[in-house]
Amino acid sequence: MKYYSTNQQADRVSLRDAVVKGLASDKGLFMPEAIQTLPASFFEKISTLSFTEIAYVVADAFFGEDIPADTLKQIVEDTLSFDTPVVKVTDNIYSLELYHGPTLAFKDVGGRFMARILGYFIQQEGQTDVNVLVATSGDTGSAVANGFLGVKGIQVFVLYPKGKVSPIQECQFTTLGQNITALEVEGTFDDCQALVKQVFMDEELNAHLNLTSANSINVARFLPQAFYYFYAYAQLMRMGKSNNLVVCVPSGNFGNITAGLIGKRMGLPIKRFIAANNQNDIFHQYLLSGVYQPRPSVSTIANAMDVGDPSNFARILDLYNHKHEAIKADISSTTYSDETIAATVKDVYETHAYLLDPHGACGYQALKEGLQPGEVGLFLETAHPAKFLETVEGIIGDSVVVPEKLQVFMKGTKQTVMLPNSFTEFKRYLLAL
Repeated sequence: MKYYSTNQQADRVSLRDAVVKGLASDKGLFMPEAIQTLPASFFEKISTLSFTEIAYVVADAFFGEDIPADTLKQIVEDTLSFDTPVVKVTDNIYSLELYHGPTLAFKDVGGRFMARILGYFIQQEGQTDVNVLVATSGDTGSAVANGFLGVKGIQVFVLYPKGKVSPIQECQFTTLGQNITALEVEGTFDDCQALVKQVFMDEELNAHLNLTSANSINVARFLPQAFYYFYAYAQLMRMGKSNNLVVCVPSGNFGNITAGLIGKRMGLPIKRFIAANNQNDIFHQYLLSGVYQPRPSVSTIANAMDVGDPSNFARILDLYNHKHEAIKADISSTTYSDETIAATVKDVYETHAYLLDPHGACGYQALKEGLQPGEVGLFLETAHPAKFLETVEGIIGDSVVVPEKLQVFMKGTKQTVMLPNSFTEFKRYLLAL
């Protein structure tokens, strides 16, 4: 399958080039030239299939033309060595717990899948010096770093905003060593993301280094996130709760919800989506006005959503042919302050004995406020609450058990390279590699 740029000014490329390049030459994001509608027979039997069986069908629709079936099946199996439970929170609201992977966050699937896809391509070509750049507001860095940890021939550089990720999130990518380098930037996530994008537009750097990105701008990172939605639907079908399904996605860079929208295009029976924002409500304001106005991000207790210029907005525009009304027909949005997020965490914990993280709290609250009679709500619980330990414990006034997976990271030694928010300095650093 070929992949085109959302800016429509670059040639179509192969999957290999879309994965390795990350960003199109015209600065657009790659999109698959075709989104297959999966057969009705697949949805009729989906409740009887395992997570890996479901994911392989979805993966094959995008990657099957370019990767041998046995190899793709192995990549899917290696990626999904864990489960994503659907948990009932209230009578008509369910949580899809996406924090059972290695770093206890939803981005584990995309990070691990991309690592294996990229590893396959460089192995085929005998490359040994690929450099992966990734900007993170929290969970992306840890998922990508752990997905690529120890992969031969690949060096990973994680850019993150100093002091703006939780201590446990920071431990997950700054203590690994080996082929993982953490770059601590004096700035915001948007600054880190801008630095990564500038690198891919710099001819000298691209001539000097084999570069790719592992942010959700990369098709091999964001497309596998569609797996969750199909698997959640299958679980709800087993419960008899799959009709009139409304899915709420806590949204920052909008890669996750974009993957869900593509799942809907493939035939997944989702009635509508809700994008839950924190105070960085750029998308919410776009839905209200029809005008997209990025602005500097502000820090919140739902830090993984602290994005002031979400990259994947370009993909949403592309999916809907830049038609504001068409986007509004499928997606609504909400925005919440830190105070409301905290109140939701506390209320759900005390009333329903269910512990939300700050991002999942936005998703739950949006469904609580926005579900219509007869609808079933599913929100994505994107990370384990313990990853935001001090924040969550301060809200609920109780201790939170830290899973062993996180405790291991917390015992490591922080290793970072400090960088100013300067492309000149970042370029000098990369040229010296």
